[in-house]
Amino acid sequence: MLRIVPFERQDWIFYPYQECPKDMMTPKSTANARSLSLASVRRLLPSLTALEFFDAAARHLSFTRAAAELSVTQGAISRQIRMLEDRIGQQLFIRSKRALTLTPIGIDYASAVRSLLEHAESTMMRIFGASEAPPALTIATLPTFGSRWLAPRLTDFVASHPDVQLTITTYIEPFMFSSNEVDVAIHFGTDTWPGANCVRLMGESSIAVGSPSLLARVPESDRLSRLPLMHHTTRSTAWLQLFAKLGLPVPLALRGPCFDHFYMMIQAAISGLGLALLPDLLVENELRSGVLAQVTAVSLESDKAYWLVCPEEKAEQPVIRCVRDWLLEQASTFSTASGLAASGQSRSS
Repeated sequence: MLRIVPFERQDWIFYPYQECPKDMMTPKSTANARSLSLASVRRLLPSLTALEFFDAAARHLSFTRAAAELSVTQGAISRQIRMLEDRIGQQLFIRSKRALTLTPIGIDYASAVRSLLEHAESTMMRIFGASEAPPALTIATLPTFGSRWLAPRLTDFVASHPDVQLTITTYIEPFMFSSNEVDVAIHFGTDTWPGANCVRLMGESSIAVGSPSLLARVPESDRLSRLPLMHHTTRSTAWLQLFAKLGLPVPLALRGPCFDHFYMMIQAAISGLGLALLPDLLVENELRSGVLAQVTAVSLESDKAYWLVCPEEKAEQPVIRCVRDWLLEQASTFSTASGLAASGQSRSS
């Protein structure tokens, strides 16, 4: 690619594409001479106007169309191109009566100039837009939690904070905030997330549920011992713990199909495949509508919790404080209704 800045070679500074004036070729050892030389180079740099005129002419391969785009005369375009060619000491266009074409140097130079102008334009747009753009927030959430608990409540957040531009994304495994364009994440587990500030939202209570048609097949007292049980890969001992809490034979808790996604498990339970031990916050609507029913009043409390995590250095940003306060309010309301403990306890890992 054509370079329009000086480069060094051995003990001399060289200026490509044109004969170097004597006052511009100086030994490296002379600091003052070098300073004068660099000042001379700056005088050789083309104006932004010349670059814009050249870019338009190179794209259209026509001085006439370039002039029309920039609302100037064809003569103005021609003069700027000629001055640019004189300045860099290279012919950029091959002019003929039939067509205007770029020289090999012109093709290379056009690519460099286009890249330079695009970068300048994008930078200016970013600077101008920074003060006018609404605050943006990207939330990463576990898939089923996001679709079942978070998404139905977002209407309230948007109504209360219409100026915040929300982006919701999902994740499965913890990640490094430094390598993702995520502002906050909702995490299930413990308060261990490297480099993150962790605020506890609420605990998790799991309940045994099944479709009413499946439950009707056997007497209430025999449902857990006779009906198929479905398991989740991240809660592999959940049924064992519930059976132990109920005083039922543990071997019965080991049978049944296994799922790695709560959403599939919920749908399987609705279809009557078996009983599911699910976090109650994921089946609010199904219990309310009656498509799932609770098998026993006994629930299983997890020793883990849902946490809002964000980079430590962002913890006090206004938009993050805003969503944190809202989530804590929503979690408190849900936990009060379901009998769970919610808290705003904050920890840094």
